[in-house]
Amino acid sequence: MATKKQFLREYIKAIRDGNAAVFAGAGLSRPSGFVVWKELLRPLAEDIGLNIDDERDLTNVAQYVRNKSGNRAAINSSILEAYSKDVEINENVTILTRLPIYTYWTTNYDHLIEEGLRAANRNSDVKIEYKQLSSTKRDRDAVVYKMHGDADHSAAAVLTKDDYVQYDRNYPLFRSVLQGDLISKTFLFIGFSFEDPNLDSILGQVRLLLDENIRNHYCFMKRVAHKDAKNDVDFGYQKAQQDMREDDLKRYGIQTIFVDEYTEITEILREVESLVLANNVFISGSADFFESVWTEARVHDLAYKLANQLVKEDFKVTSGFGLGVGSSVINGALDEIYSSKFKHMDEHLCLRPFPQGIEDKDERQLKWQKYREDILQENGVAVFMIGNKKSLEGKKVVADGCLQEYQIAREKNGAIIPIGSTGDAAEIIYEKIKADKDQYPYLENYLELLGSGTDIDKIVDAVVKIMKDRREVR
Repeated sequence: MATKKQFLREYIKAIRDGNAAVFAGAGLSRPSGFVVWKELLRPLAEDIGLNIDDERDLTNVAQYVRNKSGNRAAINSSILEAYSKDVEINENVTILTRLPIYTYWTTNYDHLIEEGLRAANRNSDVKIEYKQLSSTKRDRDAVVYKMHGDADHSAAAVLTKDDYVQYDRNYPLFRSVLQGDLISKTFLFIGFSFEDPNLDSILGQVRLLLDENIRNHYCFMKRVAHKDAKNDVDFGYQKAQQDMREDDLKRYGIQTIFVDEYTEITEILREVESLVLANNVFISGSADFFESVWTEARVHDLAYKLANQLVKEDFKVTSGFGLGVGSSVINGALDEIYSSKFKHMDEHLCLRPFPQGIEDKDERQLKWQKYREDILQENGVAVFMIGNKKSLEGKKVVADGCLQEYQIAREKNGAIIPIGSTGDAAEIIYEKIKADKDQYPYLENYLELLGSGTDIDKIVDAVVKIMKDRREVR
């Protein structure tokens, strides 16, 4: 049995390295109202006099239905009706498609993964038939392999025993592509029963190829509960069966994370997203005016060193090009990227300049608000420094944009690190946090330094330590 900590540590590393994948089964779609395979076949089985609860091989049941009617019309109609309806995307799908994962496999016929990716503003390249494997969609953010077909193409969906026997003929290369992904990526199997003959065969072939060198994958499984069994004997049988299933999955490198309730899976996925985002930091700040302690040169030095050290520690820095601060943030990040990160800019620096040239004030405010929300959705940490600007009269005022970014970060439960000693918006944010410091335990040992410290190296060191602690799996 894998521990949650082990799963979080290894799967989050795979996400950060770009080597994570998801394999989604019917259980992922069920909370949105879609039926699982067994329930899809139940009325069809009843029509031919079978009790689906007495049948162990559902591919046989589907084949019997097809044999009895002489065609697939009833099966095709059931798939189309069951999986083409409009439903709400459930939270598990939302989180999984919002994460920076680029490979999704599914045996589901519905469109939830594609819709989740679209809602996250991610461009999906969907593969339903083998001819699509050789083409690459421009600007794709993720690939979705629907290895058993799609509700909109129900006549070609894999369901009967014949479909499985003829799989390599009708879906050539899908098994080979999946084998390659299982060898090179770390999978999370979710909503999957592991009773699919296709996957069982592929996993066996991968193990045969790699033997003990197969990489770890993970799956969620609800622990057998005494209250769900008919009696003690039934519970003992189910428990023994589950233990054997766990041991069997280990042969394929699949480690099981047991949960007592399915809601725990959502909680774990939330934790995955939080820890992934903890590696992304938005540096908020602007400066039209500079004070005696924080001269222009010292402000630039702070911004430069902060971004430079964060990139050195493998964090991803986001900058909105704040006046008087943004250029130094960018320079600090770029110098480290070019010296030690093999020029992998996209992995360590995200530039998000605000839209300009919008004359209408209300329109500009609405667009900038949405822009800020998008930025802070992608960053689990926000660091605030300085935060002033020039008013229409040419006087120094607090940058209201920094305060808005603080409010958004707070609403999204992001970590907030205000360098209050730099003054202006950062000082206001610092005072708010200090007055409610119990809500920010990660700042406990650093509040005094952040509030009054002027030693740039000490401030940078403190921010880096806070962030390293935030992304640590516990």
